[in-house]
Amino acid sequence: MSDIAKFQQVQPVRLYQRIVEQVEDALARGELKPGQRLPSERELAVQFGASRPTVREALRVLESSGLVRSRPGDPNGPEILPFSPTGLTQQMTRLAQVEEMSIAELVSFRMILDGSANMLAARLRSEAELAAMDMTIAVMEEAIAKGFTEFSEADMAFHDSVAQASRNSLIQVCNKVVRGVVLSLISDKVTRSRNSKALMRESLLHHREVLEAIRVGDGPAAARISRQNLYDYYSGYVPKKDREALLALLEGEPS
Repeated sequence: MSDIAKFQQVQPVRLYQRIVEQVEDALARGELKPGQRLPSERELAVQFGASRPTVREALRVLESSGLVRSRPGDPNGPEILPFSPTGLTQQMTRLAQVEEMSIAELVSFRMILDGSANMLAARLRSEAELAAMDMTIAVMEEAIAKGFTEFSEADMAFHDSVAQASRNSLIQVCNKVVRGVVLSLISDKVTRSRNSKALMRESLLHHREVLEAIRVGDGPAAARISRQNLYDYYSGYVPKKDREALLALLEGEPS
């Protein structure tokens, strides 16, 4: 008997989740497009064979995900909304938190994203975007004396400006989500660290190096410096047994 597999109790799926899944599948297949309207709440209840409260709950979930706009009593039915980075940000944040991704996974993914953003920004950035990056660096320097929270906000603004220059909306969204989740996991440790100001000054130096590489159009250097900076800054919070993935991203980088 000891060799027989043990099973866990199955969890019941609520009806509104099935409705949400059907609408999401229809969107993925292109059967529903932005600007179109779903049937009225009454008609949806008939089509799904569900109660109106169940349909309302499904619409609430779809609306919170940024997929539809639903107005109570609207005879035209809920409206399918266009793609929104905000909605994608919410979904990715929930994924990163609910699935309990390891700090190693999050940091390695951020190393990939930052490196790619810097490569693109070095090629595509405008003078106005370089000026925006310069401004965020100045704010970062001023924020060191204020504390980690203010420094982190300025740091985020720098990476947002680089991601903007990459001309890739998915990089912008993914960078923001992953960076936010990582910072939420280690912020207390950094704040309590005796050398937190030294860490911030070192991070500022690396950000300046990245910016100069972007300014002269050296994408590989910008990516290499960024990945090394992230490894140096975060690897101490990653268990030693999980650091191989991070080191793999540094191997083979041109010096």
